[in-house]
Amino acid sequence: MTKTGRFATRRQVLAGTGAVGVGIAFSGALSELFTGTAGAQPLSHEGYGPLVSDPKGLLDLPEGFSYRVLSREGDPLRSGEGKVPSNHDGMSAFAGRGGRVHLVRNHENRADGKVPVPAIEGLTYDPAGKGGCTALTLDSRNRVLSERVAIAGTAVNCAGGPTPWGTWLTCEETEDKAGTAGYARDHGFIFEVDPVDPRRTGAVPLTAMGRFQHEAIAVDPRRGVVYETEDAFQKPFGLFYRFLPDRPLGGRGSLRAGGRLQAMRVPGVPDLSSIQDIGAEFDRVEWVDVPDPQAAQTPIRLQDFGPKGITHAQKLEGCYWGGRSVYFVSSFARSAEGSAADHFGQVWRYDPDRRRLTLVIVFGPDTDLQKPGESPDNICLAPSGGLMVCEDGEGAQHVYGVTRRGKVYAIARNRQTIGTQEEPEWGEFAGVTFSPDGDTMYVNCYRPGTTFAVTGPWRR
Repeated sequence: MTKTGRFATRRQVLAGTGAVGVGIAFSGALSELFTGTAGAQPLSHEGYGPLVSDPKGLLDLPEGFSYRVLSREGDPLRSGEGKVPSNHDGMSAFAGRGGRVHLVRNHENRADGKVPVPAIEGLTYDPAGKGGCTALTLDSRNRVLSERVAIAGTAVNCAGGPTPWGTWLTCEETEDKAGTAGYARDHGFIFEVDPVDPRRTGAVPLTAMGRFQHEAIAVDPRRGVVYETEDAFQKPFGLFYRFLPDRPLGGRGSLRAGGRLQAMRVPGVPDLSSIQDIGAEFDRVEWVDVPDPQAAQTPIRLQDFGPKGITHAQKLEGCYWGGRSVYFVSSFARSAEGSAADHFGQVWRYDPDRRRLTLVIVFGPDTDLQKPGESPDNICLAPSGGLMVCEDGEGAQHVYGVTRRGKVYAIARNRQTIGTQEEPEWGEFAGVTFSPDGDTMYVNCYRPGTTFAVTGPWRR
């Protein structure tokens, strides 16, 4: 059953940040995301002020903030294993001993990846795969102590997510099978990566979690349920999944024990893009067993889920656990490509206690955002209790912040250009995450692959 009217709709226009014209509509339901966040403090302002042009031409930040470049594609890995791979994507930060921080970073390399992840014995799934992860260890001042391969031989490692037991789940955003693109093994899986000692986890696909175009995951820290997004931009679009492990919250390696993969069905809603009312709620969400999680013959989103069908959505990407709910992103929907309606980004919240799905954020087209370029992708929580959103689209690229009061501001703008002078492009942001103490934001520029550490008055 859909309910509307419980929440007031608010529209905010971002101005004075170099990104004038971005508009987002919010629901009051967003506030639940920020409750129970460790160290969260409500911002008393609408951001950190206008962005200041970086004289080095890399990253524009508000006054009082600074950055350190941790790693760039093509530079030597400190381990001596080869070069820093291309296409920096999803990332997470883990606490280490003595104030150290362990970063695990995805590399979304396809078969034609410019700089592949070096193949390392014991850490390589498929020698033909050029994707994977690298791991960095930083000291308390964000100086790089080590940088090495964490997993190799995978493909199109897009995003993923951390587990409550301190490992990283890296996701392959592909359905290529052995014999396609030169691959020797099937791809489209999730792999577990230990950020401290990757050899503890190796290169073992978590096959029970499904084979499809994975994007991101989020783990329910109370139940151990793993939620998964599928980034499919061509019809039929992707699904939102949950994995019920046989050994929930069992620690490193426990997901290898298997479990049940299910897909979300919202009765009467075959396509999430058709929902445009901020605060719209659905109280009878159903979960349907996936007929063939391995997609041996048919991709999961094309499989038969019975006469009631299943719920699809275009470009399901970021996924994050906040409070007592999981949040996930649909980056955009275009009716010209088969979606039921148009939007330039949605954020949904699913509350497992109430089996309730709520639409909490919409980016255009009924807001002031008038082009599909500014689309939300990776998301994470900030130490201020707000939300950080990576932009993935055309034109200038930003990391946006959303305060607990629903105010939108830009925290970073990428100045690195690719393409030609006549037709410049800017690489998207990805992998935004914070250090365990909340003092540093780490974020990637996808192309050219660059990892930044951003410090400043985050708790102001």
